[in-house]
Amino acid sequence: MFPVLGGRSVQAARLLAPRCAVLVEAVRGRKSRTDPVAKSKEGRIKVPPPVDPAEMVVLKDRYSEYQLLTRALRLEFKEEVLRKKYEEETGSLAEERARQEAEEHRALMAWNNQENLRLLKLRIQRIRVEEEEAERKQQEAAVKREREQQEFIREREQEILQLQEDAKNFITMENLDQRIEDALDNPKNYNFAIDREGRVVKQTTLQ
Repeated sequence: MFPVLGGRSVQAARLLAPRCAVLVEAVRGRKSRTDPVAKSKEGRIKVPPPVDPAEMVVLKDRYSEYQLLTRALRLEFKEEVLRKKYEEETGSLAEERARQEAEEHRALMAWNNQENLRLLKLRIQRIRVEEEEAERKQQEAAVKREREQQEFIREREQEILQLQEDAKNFITMENLDQRIEDALDNPKNYNFAIDREGRVVKQTTLQ
């Protein structure tokens, strides 16, 4: 049988034990919960410290006074906060804030009116420029249409004049005999070859 060791002896034995594993203390470096009570403390009975009745009365009075003071301070702070809030909502601070808001509103309205006037001037100027540009484009389009119409009329007149000129050489019943005699008197050979530039390079002779 092993002798029962005291608290210090157990702790020393644990410190001198071989470090085969990590020792984890259960309660801040003291003995574990399963260790027995030390021999020096086996028969001890814990007795609360004595209280002086006079001192207890004084402490109770002072604690009551402390509670009253803290409650009074808390109520005072709460009342001050509520009073400030009420003044901000309905008191002089509210009037001052309303006046400031009215002044700020008037300033913003004045700035808004100035900005609207500036934008109106810019809009009028832009519309005027757009109207002038549209009118200029319409005039250019009208001039272009007039020029194209004149060119079309001139081309048609040229075609009519060319047709009138070509009509002089048309074969009719009146000049049919004369044209036949002219063709017989002046035969033309259309059997020829031309190169890429349109020059006659080879032509057969008439029989």
